[in-house]
Amino acid sequence: MSTGLWVLAGVLVTLLLLRAPIGLAMLGGGIAYLGVTGQDMGLAAEQVLGGLMGGYVLLAVPLFIFAANLMNAGTVSERLFALSHLLVGRWRGGLAQVDILVSVIFSGMSGSAIADAAGPGLVTLKQMLAKPHYTPGFAGAVVVASATIGPIIPPSIPMVIYALVSGTSVGALFLGGVVPGLLMAGLLMLGVHIIATRRQIPLEPSVPKAQRAGMLWRGLLPLSLPVVLLGGIYSGAFTPTEAAAVAALHALLLAWFYKALSPRILYAVMLETVRASTVVTLIIAAAYLMNYALTAEGMPAQLANWVMGLQLAPWQFLLLVNALFLALGCFLDVSVMLLVIVPMLVPAARALGIDLVHFGVVAVVNMMIGMVHPPFGMLLFVTNALSGIAVRDMVREGWLFLVMLLVALALITFVPSLVLWLPQSMGYVTGG
Repeated sequence: MSTGLWVLAGVLVTLLLLRAPIGLAMLGGGIAYLGVTGQDMGLAAEQVLGGLMGGYVLLAVPLFIFAANLMNAGTVSERLFALSHLLVGRWRGGLAQVDILVSVIFSGMSGSAIADAAGPGLVTLKQMLAKPHYTPGFAGAVVVASATIGPIIPPSIPMVIYALVSGTSVGALFLGGVVPGLLMAGLLMLGVHIIATRRQIPLEPSVPKAQRAGMLWRGLLPLSLPVVLLGGIYSGAFTPTEAAAVAALHALLLAWFYKALSPRILYAVMLETVRASTVVTLIIAAAYLMNYALTAEGMPAQLANWVMGLQLAPWQFLLLVNALFLALGCFLDVSVMLLVIVPMLVPAARALGIDLVHFGVVAVVNMMIGMVHPPFGMLLFVTNALSGIAVRDMVREGWLFLVMLLVALALITFVPSLVLWLPQSMGYVTGG
């Protein structure tokens, strides 16, 4: 590495050790690089503003965050819980199965793993903790594992960011995540069944027939959001970016219809949306400057040439990428990996003939698994903060769920058709 890159890395690590926000640490490293290499400091503003102003797809990020926050502020989570309880509550490990199905449904509305854990995940967690046969560690582990489905089944905030840095179609990525997300859910449900059978968790009482129609009706209306969202995208009525605005408006109308949106709640939702969006935008802005430095030093091309020199088969490269992201997931934020690491790997994937839709879905699934494994899995700490369940208990009782997620990752890595079948069936051109 050149002196400039050593300085960049040194400043970045130093600021992180001083507990500076990751976005500011990345900006500091990028500015230090410009200073050491004698370049105009105005390049920092040029790269940041040019990237943000040209990133039309980025408009989707705060709008999807706003939609998810609106869903969590209203009564949607409770309605989805009741609907899912009606459908799978009588399965072995019923409440845990309900949590996974709720995550599948909610993923079609939010696109955020943390929103899933903090909204419907918290609802099902409270229900499980009220039953003596669900230990806190098991209940927390189910919520953490199922929340990973949120950004895989469309819409997906991480996939929007991946599309930005790779030039891949957002619509194709959204479709590519459907089968992997359902596969993850199915394997997690199998894991719940195995544990529940071994522990002899009793079946939940059946829902009285008189209540079933009402529960079904109350749960069906929120399901209109993913139908409108995905139907509009794939019918051509609006683009994926415009779909984010539609999702926000739809969520707003649902909250108003349920009379769950007072001025105080709306203000709190908007404030939380601004906070979350600011964090993401700062990281994205800093990543443009970091990527300028890396590109100026020829790092992506050097990495691609190095990989090609190893004469790896595509599956071997993907295996190395999996190992890399699973390791980095212990320490780095998802946004940082998407915005800094992924752009360095995309040229190598393209050179090896790996479909970038397939590569993107594999990368995002990797990053979601990174949010659930120790020592720094973000979803573990979010669930701990919301429920008080010890992280060590969730890790101890969640190992089977981690295995199931790794099995799903292996399948989508080595069987590309699981990702590409739906985009190709819908007429999206994939590859290269």
